[in-house]
Amino acid sequence: MIHIKDLRKTYKTPKGVFEAIKKIDLKIEQGEIFGIIGPSGAGKSTLVQCINLLEKPDSGSITLNGQVLTGLSEIELRAQRRRIGMVFQSFNLLSRRTVFNNVALPLEIAGVNKEEIKSRVDELLNLVGLSHLSDRYPAQISGGQKQRVGIARALACHPDVLLSDEATSALDPETTANILDLLRDINRKTGITIVMITHQMEVVKQICDRVAVLSHGAVVEVGATADVFANPRHDVTRAMVSAATESNLSEDSLEILVARLKTWVQAHPGQDAAIWELHLHDAQVSGGLFSGAAKHEGVSFSLLQAKVEDIKGVAVGKLYVQVQGSAQAILNARQALSNEAGVQIQEVVYESAND
Repeated sequence: MIHIKDLRKTYKTPKGVFEAIKKIDLKIEQGEIFGIIGPSGAGKSTLVQCINLLEKPDSGSITLNGQVLTGLSEIELRAQRRRIGMVFQSFNLLSRRTVFNNVALPLEIAGVNKEEIKSRVDELLNLVGLSHLSDRYPAQISGGQKQRVGIARALACHPDVLLSDEATSALDPETTANILDLLRDINRKTGITIVMITHQMEVVKQICDRVAVLSHGAVVEVGATADVFANPRHDVTRAMVSAATESNLSEDSLEILVARLKTWVQAHPGQDAAIWELHLHDAQVSGGLFSGAAKHEGVSFSLLQAKVEDIKGVAVGKLYVQVQGSAQAILNARQALSNEAGVQIQEVVYESAND
C-alpha cells in the first residue's frame, strides 16, 4: 500500500542544516495497522507530513498503492491527497460547524451533491457512534467525541489510508482505549490501511500489527509488534519497551527476598533456593508453565512478581519466581523450563546450604 524509499528531509536553521529524516525505507502492507514510534524529536511528525506531501522531501520517493506521489504537480497531488485521511491530536474541528457539518466539509470541498453528502455523513456518524450528536457543536461534546468526529471526517472521501498523528495523546487512558478500539473496528470493517504515529508504546501494543522505531530521523528497528516487544534489538526500543512492559524488583525488595531465602535454606538441610527472572515471549503463562517442572523435577515455585500482557495474541512480559529444592532438582527444573518455547531464564540469586 505504501512504499517509502530513500526518503530524506532537511531544514535550514541558524546553526546549519538539520537532517530530520535520514534515508528512510519502509513498506506498509494493504489493510494493516502500522505503528511509527520514537521519542520526541525522532522525526515521526516530519515523516507523516512527508507521506501526504504536506512536507516535500529533499530526495527519495513515496508510492501509494502503485502511484508515485513525489514529483506530481500540485493539481495531481491535491487529487491524490483525497486518498489519504488524516486524524490530528488537536482534533482541528471548526467551532462554528455542527458535528454533521464538520464531517461533511471534505465532501463539500470535493463537490459532492447534498443528497450524497447526507447519506455519507449519516453512514460515518453511525460508524463512529455519534448519530445522536449530529446537531451538536464541538464545544458541546467531549474530547473523545471530538476525536470520533475527526475520524469520521478523515474517512469522508473513502481514503485508502488513514494517518493518525498522535491522535490519542490528548486523551485520558480510558478514552484512548475506546478510540483505539474504534480504529481497530474500522480497520476490520473497511480494510483501510492505518498508520499510527505515536510516542506511546501502549498505543502500539494495543492496536498495531507491525511497528517501526525511529531515532534521530532513522528507522532503527521494524517488525511484528509482538516480536519487537519480546526481543527489542536497539537501545531506544529496549528503553521504550522496558518502560511499557517490564516490572523490575526494587533493591529493597530484593534484599528482603534474599534474607528470607538464606533463612529458608538454613532451616531446610539439603535444600537450595533461587530467584529467577523469566522473560516470556509466546509462552504458556498459566500455572501449567511451572506445574510440569514442579511435578517431575521435585521443586516448588512461588510467584514473587509478574507483568505479563497479551500483545497481538502473544504473551509477553517478565516474571520473578522463587524456586526451592535440591541442587540437582533446581538444575533440572531450569533446563525443563528453558526448553519451553518463548521462555528465557536469568538467575538473580542462588542460595545453597553448602555455601
